Amino acid sequence: MKETLLEYLVCPSCRGPLRSGLPRVFGVGGEIRSGILDCPSCRLEYPIRNYIPRFVPTKNDADSFGVEWKRHPLTQVDRANGTGITRERFYHTTGWPDRLDGQRVLEAGCGSGRFTEIALATGCELVSFDLSEAIDVCLENHGLAPSLHLLQADICRIPLRSGIFDRVFCLGVLQHCPNVSVAFQALLPPLRAGGSLAIDVYEKTFKVFVTPRFWLRLVTSRMRPESLYSLVTGWVPRLLPVKTWLKERVPGIGKYLHIMIPVAYHKGLHPLPESQLLEWSILDTFDMFSPRYENRVANAEVREWFGRAGLVRYTVGRTPHGIIAVAMKPERPRG
Repeated sequence: MKETLLEYLVCPSCRGPLRSGLPRVFGVGGEIRSGILDCPSCRLEYPIRNYIPRFVPTKNDADSFGVEWKRHPLTQVDRANGTGITRERFYHTTGWPDRLDGQRVLEAGCGSGRFTEIALATGCELVSFDLSEAIDVCLENHGLAPSLHLLQADICRIPLRSGIFDRVFCLGVLQHCPNVSVAFQALLPPLRAGGSLAIDVYEKTFKVFVTPRFWLRLVTSRMRPESLYSLVTGWVPRLLPVKTWLKERVPGIGKYLHIMIPVAYHKGLHPLPESQLLEWSILDTFDMFSPRYENRVANAEVREWFGRAGLVRYTVGRTPHGIIAVAMKPERPRG
């Protein structure tokens, strides 16, 4: 942890300032490798382990994501897969410029750091957090970058001061929160007046409820992540060719039947060789069936969130990933 991060941190319980207690162990580049953050107000303590301040219990509702990203640390990272898939999604969703020098940006839910890579390349100072142990994978992927701060924290209890970020983005995360609306609202306090917010979230559609995915999740979301991953790695290589055959070789009805095969399908969507398509399919199939929560919302509901929050200049659209939305926090309170 960089000592400068302390200026941004607050206790997630009482919102009081934190201080760095003793003993502390310094590591690479003078960063704090291990230590304690304590709150003088409520006397709670938060450990620093492996350079990362930890504000949540080791075991939590996001355990499946730790399993996911430890097994696929670089699958979706552009520099590793040789594509611009993540970069394209980031800029299509946010609409932000590719240079953000001098700006402070918050990434809510970083996983292994696929979007972290893109945000860092803009020249911003980036604070990224994740609820799961995937935060350690993000550290492995990006190291102790000079402009990167990492936290393990809960989106509904963000341990950061209010109004200090120029931009906040949250991609691929909200649908996996127990209460999507509450998680969305938690993104607003860290954003300064005049700052930009970008999110995406799964859309609620009728199709979801008539596919095996919805019904299988009633069982798979309760399985041990390690057991489910073993199951997925067995069924995807067998079912993916069937899904491909239905979609590509069976005229007419095939394009409807293939959605009944419960595996993720990327052929034609991403410029990847067959081996990587299989790897992505395993990753995304596990991602479909493992999270404890998968809460979807309607387009109108997202618009309602933005209006109720007093955000301005907002746009709401649809992509294959779901609903995307960008807005600005007004320069001064409305009313």
